[in-house]
Amino acid sequence: MHRPQPDAQRWSLRVDPPWSLEAWREAAREALLRDVAPAQLDWLEGGEASLLDAPGVQQAPRPADASVPSVPRDFLELAATCLCHREPQRLALLYRLLWRIAHGERSVLSNPADADVLRATALAHAVRRDTHKMKAFVRFREVPGQADAFIAWFEPDHNIVERVAPFFARRFTGMRWAILTPGCSVHWDGQALAFGPGGRREDAPAEDARESLWQTYYANIFNPARLNTRMMLQEMPARYWRNLPEAQLLPGLVRDAADRVQEMHDRPAQAPQRKIPQRPAAGVVEDGPGSLEALRRQAAGCRQCPLWEPATQVVFGQGPANARVMVMGEQPGDTEDLCGRPFAGPAGQLLDRALAELGIDRATLYLTNAVKHFHHERRGKVRLHKRPESRHVHACRPWLVGEIARVRPPVIVCLGATAATALFGSGFNLLRDRGRWHVLEDGTRGYATVHPAWVLRQKDETRREEAYRLFRDDLRQVLAADSVPAGHGPALPPISGG
Repeated sequence: MHRPQPDAQRWSLRVDPPWSLEAWREAAREALLRDVAPAQLDWLEGGEASLLDAPGVQQAPRPADASVPSVPRDFLELAATCLCHREPQRLALLYRLLWRIAHGERSVLSNPADADVLRATALAHAVRRDTHKMKAFVRFREVPGQADAFIAWFEPDHNIVERVAPFFARRFTGMRWAILTPGCSVHWDGQALAFGPGGRREDAPAEDARESLWQTYYANIFNPARLNTRMMLQEMPARYWRNLPEAQLLPGLVRDAADRVQEMHDRPAQAPQRKIPQRPAAGVVEDGPGSLEALRRQAAGCRQCPLWEPATQVVFGQGPANARVMVMGEQPGDTEDLCGRPFAGPAGQLLDRALAELGIDRATLYLTNAVKHFHHERRGKVRLHKRPESRHVHACRPWLVGEIARVRPPVIVCLGATAATALFGSGFNLLRDRGRWHVLEDGTRGYATVHPAWVLRQKDETRREEAYRLFRDDLRQVLAADSVPAGHGPALPPISGG
């Protein structure tokens, strides 16, 4: 039961750092245990002094039966976001909501018309918007004279650096970087995040050699016909422009947009190109019979299973003919089927992210799939992926064995169960044997891990990040491939089929 304190008595409560949920929870807990009402509290941030010289709330009497009730998880999530706002009254606002929840209004957050809820929701929205802007508009610049070291300058509206820093650590794991802001700074050394005092814009490099290349690219992809200045300024306010290399081009691109649109309108019409290319005739070989290119052209005419008919084209392997590592997936997806290149879709982008974080150049790998045509079913205009059947793997086996024989990679990495069984045989169990080295009869070393598409299929972001770390850590073995001992292992099953 609430025991009101004398009206004249006030107490102070300090939160340091003022954007920390843990620091605020500890302070609010002390006030609740002493049954101190919101109107009796002066909230202080960091080293701020109390204007009324009120004693600390820890000196208030504590009832013998005092306890702190549990609060809904959505309130804690709302509080963690609101605390990052720079609104001075946010600490008192959150305690007022907490007090109401603890004294019989547990469902107060479900009332969007409530004045306190409305204000807290607006603060949280502003913080989330500022968080989005930081993720979108931070631009790293290379530190002159230091290898793989980058610094960015950003001016957030709110105290969001600690909130956003883990995002950049996940995105740019493989490089050393720092983000400077007026209030604080964060540094990533490749292993851990470290926070420090704020900096100045002059502490960050003004530009680097890559920016001219980026500006050339940006100018060429800028579409004047889709220019909407009002929407552009809404999503990318002008105050962010000074930190963006491409912003130097925007005034000229906007000024010339009308002329460029008119030029596009006056340009003579051209016949559209086919989105789906013609299939080469079967058996056409332009190179020597033993070359990888000859095998590629032979595969283009394969009719050994029915997958060729609904597919756009065969998706053959891609990469150096002398690659030391071959990465083998299951089958091409929708994007790969249209462009003709392996690992070009979302799963390929996740693979690229992992390779970049590990410092592995994709251009040095030979990428292929156990099945060369896209197996799918149509749902209206959408083509949905279907797992290939054993007969499809069997029909494509000559092309896979031919690729291995011509590339002769010392290491083969299998992504997913279909690729693993195509290489190691039907007795291979991905759950049991994932991430372990196996040596084939000819001395080729290989191992299997999950397919990046499996990572993308996880239900929520936490599970996806855990699955991604497992996938990336398995791929790390590519870096240690030369240290794997030679030996004997299962041989590839005999080649059969056309």
